[in-house]
Amino acid sequence: MRWFLLLLLTSMAFGQAAHPSPSKTTKPAASADQDDDDEEQAPAPVVPKVAPDAPVITIKGLCEDKPHATPTGAAKSTKPATPATKGACETIITRTQFERLADSLQPNMAPQVKRQLANSYPRILTMAHEARKRGLDKDPGYQEKLQFARQQLLMQELNHTIQTEAGQIPDKDIDAYYKNNPAAYEEATLLRVFVPKRKTIDPAKDAKPEDVKAQQDAAEAIMTKEADDLHARAVAGEDFEKLQKEAFEVGAVNSPPTATKLEKMRPTNIPPGHASVFALKPNEVSPVISDASGNYIYKLVSEELVPVDQVRDEIRTTMQAQRIREALQSVQNSTTLELNNAYFGPAPPPLARGPVTPGGQPSSKEPPKAPPKPQ
Repeated sequence: MRWFLLLLLTSMAFGQAAHPSPSKTTKPAASADQDDDDEEQAPAPVVPKVAPDAPVITIKGLCEDKPHATPTGAAKSTKPATPATKGACETIITRTQFERLADSLQPNMAPQVKRQLANSYPRILTMAHEARKRGLDKDPGYQEKLQFARQQLLMQELNHTIQTEAGQIPDKDIDAYYKNNPAAYEEATLLRVFVPKRKTIDPAKDAKPEDVKAQQDAAEAIMTKEADDLHARAVAGEDFEKLQKEAFEVGAVNSPPTATKLEKMRPTNIPPGHASVFALKPNEVSPVISDASGNYIYKLVSEELVPVDQVRDEIRTTMQAQRIREALQSVQNSTTLELNNAYFGPAPPPLARGPVTPGGQPSSKEPPKAPPKPQ
Protein backbone atom coordinates (compact mmCIF):
# COMPACT_ATOMS: atom_id res chain seq x y z
CA MET A 1 0.00 0.00 0.00
CA ARG A 2 2.86 2.41 0.73
CA TRP A 3 4.30 1.72 -2.70
CA PHE A 4 0.94 2.41 -4.30
CA LEU A 5 0.43 5.70 -2.45
CA LEU A 6 3.93 6.87 -3.31
CA LEU A 7 3.45 5.89 -6.93
CA LEU A 8 0.04 7.52 -7.12
CA LEU A 9 0.94 10.79 -5.39
CA THR A 10 4.16 11.21 -7.37
CA SER A 11 2.43 10.75 -10.69
CA MET A 12 -0.46 13.01 -9.69
CA ALA A 13 1.98 15.73 -8.63
CA PHE A 14 3.74 15.50 -11.98
CA GLY A 15 0.47 15.63 -13.85
CA GLN A 16 -0.66 18.71 -11.97
CA ALA A 17 2.65 20.46 -12.59
CA ALA A 18 2.72 19.55 -16.27
CA HIS A 19 -0.97 20.30 -16.88
CA PRO A 20 -2.12 23.18 -14.67
CA SER A 21 -5.86 23.47 -14.34
CA PRO A 22 -7.41 26.36 -16.31
CA SER A 23 -8.99 29.10 -14.28
CA LYS A 24 -12.72 28.84 -13.87
CA THR A 25 -15.36 31.45 -13.28
CA THR A 26 -16.51 31.27 -9.71
CA LYS A 27 -20.20 30.62 -9.37
CA PRO A 28 -22.26 32.33 -6.68
CA ALA A 29 -22.21 30.31 -3.51
CA ALA A 30 -25.43 28.47 -2.82
CA SER A 31 -27.08 28.74 0.56
CA ALA A 32 -26.68 26.02 3.16
CA ASP A 33 -30.32 25.06 2.70
CA GLN A 34 -29.84 24.65 -1.04
CA ASP A 35 -26.76 22.49 -0.49
CA ASP A 36 -28.65 20.25 1.91
CA ASP A 37 -31.54 19.94 -0.55
CA ASP A 38 -29.16 19.06 -3.39
CA GLU A 39 -27.47 16.38 -1.29
CA GLU A 40 -30.79 14.86 -0.30
CA GLN A 41 -32.19 14.90 -3.86
CA ALA A 42 -29.02 13.81 -5.66
CA PRO A 43 -29.61 10.29 -7.01
CA ALA A 44 -27.08 7.57 -6.35
CA PRO A 45 -24.66 7.15 -9.26
CA VAL A 46 -25.56 4.34 -11.62
CA VAL A 47 -22.64 2.06 -12.37
CA PRO A 48 -23.22 0.37 -15.74
CA LYS A 49 -22.21 -3.24 -16.21
CA VAL A 50 -18.91 -3.61 -18.03
CA ALA A 51 -17.79 -6.85 -19.61
CA PRO A 52 -14.52 -8.35 -18.31
CA ASP A 53 -12.77 -7.88 -21.67
CA ALA A 54 -14.20 -4.41 -22.31
CA PRO A 55 -11.72 -1.49 -22.41
CA VAL A 56 -11.79 0.70 -19.30
CA ILE A 57 -8.67 2.77 -20.09
CA THR A 58 -7.55 3.78 -23.56
CA ILE A 59 -4.26 5.64 -23.97
CA LYS A 60 -4.18 7.14 -27.44
CA GLY A 61 -0.73 7.79 -28.84
CA LEU A 62 1.06 5.23 -26.65
CA CYS A 63 2.24 2.26 -28.64
CA GLU A 64 4.79 -0.28 -27.45
CA ASP A 65 6.97 -2.23 -29.86
CA LYS A 66 5.37 -5.35 -28.41
CA PRO A 67 2.82 -6.04 -25.65
CA HIS A 68 4.31 -5.25 -22.25
CA ALA A 69 3.32 -7.02 -19.04
CA THR A 70 3.77 -5.24 -15.73
CA PRO A 71 5.09 -7.15 -12.68
CA THR A 72 1.50 -7.35 -11.39
CA GLY A 73 0.33 -9.02 -14.60
CA ALA A 74 -1.80 -6.11 -15.84
CA ALA A 75 -0.97 -6.70 -19.50
CA LYS A 76 -1.65 -3.96 -22.00
CA SER A 77 -2.84 -4.74 -25.50
CA THR A 78 -1.80 -2.33 -28.23
CA LYS A 79 -3.12 -1.44 -31.64
CA PRO A 80 -0.15 -0.56 -33.88
CA ALA A 81 -0.39 2.18 -36.45
CA THR A 82 -1.29 1.32 -40.02
CA PRO A 83 -0.34 3.29 -43.14
CA ALA A 84 -3.80 4.84 -43.13
CA THR A 85 -3.67 5.75 -39.42
CA LYS A 86 -0.02 6.49 -38.88
CA GLY A 87 0.61 7.92 -35.44
CA ALA A 88 -2.83 6.80 -34.22
CA CYS A 89 -1.71 3.82 -32.13
CA GLU A 90 -3.23 3.27 -28.70
CA THR A 91 -2.85 1.14 -25.59
CA ILE A 92 -5.97 -0.50 -24.20
CA ILE A 93 -6.43 -1.83 -20.67
CA THR A 94 -9.45 -4.03 -20.09
CA ARG A 95 -11.55 -4.29 -16.97
CA THR A 96 -9.94 -7.62 -16.05
CA GLN A 97 -6.44 -6.24 -16.49
CA PHE A 98 -7.20 -3.08 -14.49
CA GLU A 99 -8.90 -4.95 -11.63
CA ARG A 100 -6.00 -7.38 -11.44
CA LEU A 101 -3.66 -4.43 -11.01
CA ALA A 102 -5.91 -2.65 -8.48
CA ASP A 103 -6.38 -5.78 -6.36
CA SER A 104 -2.64 -6.43 -6.27
CA LEU A 105 -2.00 -2.90 -4.99
CA GLN A 106 -4.91 -2.75 -2.55
CA PRO A 107 -7.59 -5.44 -2.18
CA ASN A 108 -11.15 -4.07 -2.22
CA MET A 109 -9.95 -0.71 -3.48
CA ALA A 110 -12.55 2.03 -3.06
CA PRO A 111 -14.14 3.40 -6.28
CA GLN A 112 -12.70 6.88 -5.81
CA VAL A 113 -9.21 5.43 -5.36
CA LYS A 114 -9.70 3.33 -8.50
CA ARG A 115 -10.45 6.52 -10.42
CA GLN A 116 -7.27 8.12 -9.04
CA LEU A 117 -5.32 5.09 -10.18
CA ALA A 118 -6.99 5.19 -13.60
CA ASN A 119 -6.00 8.86 -13.98
CA SER A 120 -2.42 8.31 -12.82
CA TYR A 121 -1.53 4.95 -14.36
CA PRO A 122 -1.49 6.20 -17.98
CA ARG A 123 0.96 8.96 -17.04
CA ILE A 124 3.19 6.35 -15.40
CA LEU A 125 3.08 4.15 -18.49
CA THR A 126 3.82 7.09 -20.78
CA MET A 127 6.80 8.23 -18.73
CA ALA A 128 8.09 4.66 -18.38
CA HIS A 129 7.78 4.17 -22.14
CA GLU A 130 9.84 7.28 -22.76
CA ALA A 131 12.42 6.11 -20.19
CA ARG A 132 12.81 2.80 -22.05
CA LYS A 133 13.18 4.63 -25.34
CA ARG A 134 16.09 6.50 -23.79
CA GLY A 135 17.62 3.28 -22.49
CA LEU A 136 17.26 4.23 -18.83
CA ASP A 137 16.15 0.70 -17.99
CA LYS A 138 19.67 -0.46 -18.92
CA ASP A 139 21.35 1.94 -16.49
CA PRO A 140 23.23 0.09 -13.68
CA GLY A 141 21.77 2.39 -11.04
CA TYR A 142 18.24 1.56 -12.22
CA GLN A 143 18.99 -2.15 -12.12
CA GLU A 144 20.23 -1.86 -8.52
CA LYS A 145 17.12 0.06 -7.44
CA LEU A 146 14.91 -2.42 -9.27
CA GLN A 147 16.54 -5.34 -7.47
CA PHE A 148 16.16 -3.56 -4.11
CA ALA A 149 12.49 -2.78 -4.86
CA ARG A 150 11.88 -6.44 -5.69
CA GLN A 151 13.32 -7.50 -2.34
CA GLN A 152 11.10 -5.00 -0.52
CA LEU A 153 8.02 -6.18 -2.39
CA LEU A 154 8.83 -9.80 -1.57
CA MET A 155 9.20 -8.83 2.08
CA GLN A 156 5.80 -7.13 1.99
CA GLU A 157 4.24 -10.18 0.32
CA LEU A 158 5.70 -12.42 3.02
CA ASN A 159 4.38 -10.13 5.77
CA HIS A 160 0.93 -10.16 4.17
CA THR A 161 0.97 -13.96 3.83
CA ILE A 162 2.08 -14.42 7.45
CA GLN A 163 -0.68 -12.08 8.66
CA THR A 164 -3.31 -13.90 6.61
CA GLU A 165 -2.22 -17.33 7.78
CA ALA A 166 -1.97 -16.18 11.39
CA GLY A 167 -5.56 -14.93 11.30
CA GLN A 168 -6.95 -18.32 10.33
CA ILE A 169 -7.75 -19.45 13.88
CA PRO A 170 -10.51 -22.02 14.46
CA ASP A 171 -12.94 -21.56 17.35
CA LYS A 172 -11.58 -24.64 19.14
CA ASP A 173 -8.16 -22.96 19.42
CA ILE A 174 -9.80 -19.83 20.81
CA ASP A 175 -11.69 -21.89 23.38
CA ALA A 176 -8.48 -23.65 24.40
CA TYR A 177 -6.64 -20.33 24.78
CA TYR A 178 -9.47 -18.97 26.93
CA LYS A 179 -9.40 -22.07 29.11
CA ASN A 180 -5.62 -21.92 29.56
CA ASN A 181 -5.53 -18.18 30.36
CA PRO A 182 -8.49 -17.51 32.67
CA ALA A 183 -6.67 -14.79 34.63
CA ALA A 184 -6.48 -12.61 31.51
CA TYR A 185 -10.28 -12.51 31.28
CA GLU A 186 -11.17 -11.80 34.89
CA GLU A 187 -13.17 -8.62 35.34
CA ALA A 188 -13.18 -6.95 38.74
CA THR A 189 -14.61 -4.02 40.64
CA LEU A 190 -11.86 -2.42 42.67
CA LEU A 191 -11.40 0.39 45.16
CA ARG A 192 -8.10 2.23 45.01
CA VAL A 193 -6.35 4.95 47.00
CA PHE A 194 -3.50 6.79 45.33
CA VAL A 195 -0.90 8.32 47.65
CA PRO A 196 1.54 10.72 45.91
CA LYS A 197 5.19 9.75 45.85
CA ARG A 198 6.20 12.79 47.84
CA LYS A 199 4.56 15.83 49.40
CA THR A 200 4.49 18.92 47.20
CA ILE A 201 7.28 21.27 48.26
CA ASP A 202 8.47 24.65 47.04
CA PRO A 203 12.23 24.94 47.68
CA ALA A 204 13.73 28.40 47.95
CA LYS A 205 15.21 29.74 44.73
CA ASP A 206 18.65 30.12 46.33
CA ALA A 207 18.56 26.70 48.03
CA LYS A 208 21.62 24.53 47.58
CA PRO A 209 21.21 21.26 45.63
CA GLU A 210 21.96 19.19 48.72
CA ASP A 211 19.32 21.09 50.67
CA VAL A 212 16.75 20.51 47.93
CA LYS A 213 17.60 16.81 47.90
CA ALA A 214 17.15 16.62 51.67
CA GLN A 215 13.74 18.35 51.41
CA GLN A 216 12.65 15.92 48.69
CA ASP A 217 13.72 12.91 50.73
CA ALA A 218 11.81 14.25 53.74
CA ALA A 219 8.74 14.92 51.59
CA GLU A 220 8.90 11.35 50.28
CA ALA A 221 9.25 9.92 53.78
CA ILE A 222 6.13 11.80 54.85
CA MET A 223 4.05 10.20 52.10
CA THR A 224 5.53 6.74 52.67
CA LYS A 225 4.42 6.94 56.30
CA GLU A 226 1.04 8.31 55.21
CA ALA A 227 0.57 5.36 52.84
CA ASP A 228 1.27 2.92 55.67
CA ASP A 229 -1.19 4.71 57.96
CA LEU A 230 -3.91 4.80 55.30
CA HIS A 231 -3.34 1.12 54.55
CA ALA A 232 -3.97 0.19 58.17
CA ARG A 233 -7.18 2.21 58.15
CA ALA A 234 -8.25 0.62 54.85
CA VAL A 235 -7.77 -2.84 56.36
CA ALA A 236 -9.89 -1.68 59.31
CA GLY A 237 -12.71 -0.92 56.88
CA GLU A 238 -12.60 2.88 56.54
CA ASP A 239 -14.16 4.55 53.51
CA PHE A 240 -11.78 4.76 50.54
CA GLU A 241 -13.06 8.15 49.37
CA LYS A 242 -12.27 9.61 52.78
CA LEU A 243 -8.81 8.04 52.71
CA GLN A 244 -8.17 9.39 49.22
CA LYS A 245 -9.13 12.90 50.25
CA GLU A 246 -6.75 12.78 53.21
CA ALA A 247 -3.93 11.45 51.01
CA PHE A 248 -4.17 14.53 48.78
CA GLU A 249 -4.48 16.88 51.75
CA VAL A 250 -1.33 15.51 53.39
CA GLY A 251 0.45 15.55 50.02
CA ALA A 252 -0.56 19.22 49.45
CA VAL A 253 -2.07 18.33 46.09
CA ASN A 254 -4.27 21.14 44.77
CA SER A 255 -6.24 19.07 42.24
CA PRO A 256 -9.44 17.20 43.23
CA PRO A 257 -9.01 13.69 44.64
CA THR A 258 -8.95 10.90 42.07
CA ALA A 259 -11.87 8.50 41.77
CA THR A 260 -11.54 5.49 44.02
CA LYS A 261 -14.03 3.09 42.40
CA LEU A 262 -12.80 1.20 39.33
CA GLU A 263 -15.43 -0.94 37.59
CA LYS A 264 -15.04 -3.68 34.98
CA MET A 265 -11.28 -3.69 35.37
CA ARG A 266 -9.14 -6.27 33.60
CA PRO A 267 -5.48 -7.07 34.27
CA THR A 268 -4.55 -5.10 31.16
CA ASN A 269 -6.28 -1.98 32.53
CA ILE A 270 -3.81 -1.43 35.36
CA PRO A 271 -0.01 -1.22 35.49
CA PRO A 272 1.70 -4.63 35.19
CA GLY A 273 3.21 -4.27 38.66
CA HIS A 274 -0.30 -3.99 40.15
CA ALA A 275 -1.77 -7.14 38.59
CA SER A 276 -1.41 -9.07 41.84
CA VAL A 277 -4.60 -7.37 43.11
CA PHE A 278 -6.60 -9.79 40.98
CA ALA A 279 -5.42 -12.58 43.28
CA LEU A 280 -7.16 -10.93 46.26
CA LYS A 281 -10.31 -12.34 47.77
CA PRO A 282 -13.50 -10.23 47.88
CA ASN A 283 -13.18 -7.40 50.45
CA GLU A 284 -9.47 -8.13 50.91
CA VAL A 285 -7.05 -5.17 50.89
CA SER A 286 -3.72 -5.34 49.09
CA PRO A 287 -0.38 -4.36 50.62
CA VAL A 288 0.90 -0.92 49.68
CA ILE A 289 2.12 -1.13 46.08
CA SER A 290 4.84 1.43 45.37
CA ASP A 291 6.33 2.36 42.04
CA ALA A 292 7.94 5.41 40.45
CA SER A 293 4.62 7.27 40.30
CA GLY A 294 3.45 6.82 43.87
CA ASN A 295 1.86 4.45 46.38
CA TYR A 296 -1.32 2.47 45.78
CA ILE A 297 -3.77 0.65 48.04
CA TYR A 298 -6.38 -1.64 46.47
CA LYS A 299 -9.45 -3.45 47.71
CA LEU A 300 -11.16 -6.13 45.67
CA VAL A 301 -14.94 -5.68 45.79
CA SER A 302 -16.05 -8.39 43.36
CA GLU A 303 -14.70 -10.45 40.50
CA GLU A 304 -16.11 -12.56 37.68
CA LEU A 305 -14.91 -14.33 34.54
CA VAL A 306 -15.97 -12.69 31.27
CA PRO A 307 -17.83 -15.24 29.06
CA VAL A 308 -15.74 -16.53 26.16
CA ASP A 309 -18.20 -15.29 23.54
CA GLN A 310 -17.65 -11.72 24.72
CA VAL A 311 -13.89 -11.91 24.25
CA ARG A 312 -13.67 -14.20 21.24
CA ASP A 313 -12.59 -11.40 18.88
CA GLU A 314 -10.11 -10.12 21.45
CA ILE A 315 -8.57 -13.58 21.81
CA ARG A 316 -8.41 -13.96 18.04
CA THR A 317 -6.52 -10.67 17.78
CA THR A 318 -4.16 -11.66 20.60
CA MET A 319 -3.45 -15.07 19.09
CA GLN A 320 -2.96 -13.60 15.63
CA ALA A 321 -0.43 -11.07 16.94
CA GLN A 322 1.37 -13.85 18.84
CA ARG A 323 1.52 -16.08 15.77
CA ILE A 324 2.75 -13.22 13.58
CA ARG A 325 5.47 -12.41 16.09
CA GLU A 326 6.57 -16.03 16.33
CA ALA A 327 6.58 -16.50 12.54
CA LEU A 328 8.62 -13.34 11.95
CA GLN A 329 11.08 -14.23 14.71
CA SER A 330 11.50 -17.70 13.21
CA VAL A 331 12.45 -16.19 9.86
CA GLN A 332 14.63 -13.42 11.26
CA ASN A 333 16.44 -15.68 13.72
CA SER A 334 17.49 -17.97 10.86
CA THR A 335 20.26 -15.50 10.02
CA THR A 336 22.84 -13.50 11.96
CA LEU A 337 24.20 -10.03 11.25
CA GLU A 338 27.80 -8.90 11.36
CA LEU A 339 28.79 -5.34 10.45
CA ASN A 340 32.31 -4.20 9.70
CA ASN A 341 32.74 -1.42 12.24
CA ALA A 342 35.96 -0.38 10.55
CA TYR A 343 33.74 0.73 7.65
CA PHE A 344 30.46 1.70 9.36
CA GLY A 345 31.95 3.08 12.55
CA PRO A 346 30.98 2.12 16.11
CA ALA A 347 27.35 1.41 16.92
CA PRO A 348 25.47 4.43 18.34
CA PRO A 349 24.57 4.32 22.05
CA PRO A 350 21.02 3.17 22.90
CA LEU A 351 18.38 5.85 23.20
CA ALA A 352 17.93 7.20 26.71
CA ARG A 353 14.65 6.28 28.37
CA GLY A 354 12.36 9.14 29.24
CA PRO A 355 10.65 9.90 32.56
CA VAL A 356 8.36 7.32 34.10
CA THR A 357 4.57 7.65 34.20
CA PRO A 358 2.23 6.24 36.87
CA GLY A 359 2.69 2.50 37.00
CA GLY A 360 6.34 2.58 35.96
CA GLN A 361 5.74 3.02 32.21
CA PRO A 362 8.39 4.99 30.24
CA SER A 363 7.30 8.26 28.72
CA SER A 364 8.86 10.82 26.37
CA LYS A 365 7.08 13.70 28.09
CA GLU A 366 8.55 15.93 30.76
CA PRO A 367 7.54 14.93 34.30
CA PRO A 368 4.80 17.10 35.77
CA LYS A 369 5.61 19.41 38.65
CA ALA A 370 2.63 18.24 40.66
CA PRO A 371 2.41 14.58 41.75
CA PRO A 372 0.99 12.51 38.85
CA LYS A 373 -2.44 10.97 39.03
CA PRO A 374 -2.87 7.22 38.72
CA GLN A 375 -4.00 5.66 35.48
